[in-house]
Amino acid sequence: MNLIYTVLVVIHIFSAIVGIGPGFVLTTIVKSAKSLPEIRHAFALKAKVHIFVMIGGILVLLTGLLMGVLNPVLFQQGWYIASMILYFTALSLGPTLLKKFSTPIKTLIADPDLESVPDTYHKNLQKLLRVEYIENTLLLIIILLMITKPF
Repeated sequence: MNLIYTVLVVIHIFSAIVGIGPGFVLTTIVKSAKSLPEIRHAFALKAKVHIFVMIGGILVLLTGLLMGVLNPVLFQQGWYIASMILYFTALSLGPTLLKKFSTPIKTLIADPDLESVPDTYHKNLQKLLRVEYIENTLLLIIILLMITKPF
């Protein structure tokens, strides 16, 4: 059982690196795009990178829960419970606020007749980036909790 737990820890860490790590640059990719072709390319690139984020994020959750099943004392640790609560909060942002703010942007930039960047893009982008910064902050707190195990 010790070997299984060690394998889960390794998968958990690699999943966080491959899945969660790229999520931190998604804001930079979109934020740096200025012209309409750059914006379209940035969101297309973001969609491709997001696949890694989703797969890694699911593996992080599954391995974290499996480690808890194999080592039930984790469910009594404050840092573990706090990490799970924060992680589920971060996950819930995807289908709620992130979707709410990204859908109008995706609809807007999909318009083939659009020739310049409208003001509504910038307003929606600021809302989207604000939520992404909150999500990134939650993930950083989770990583800090897992490293330090303060309580």
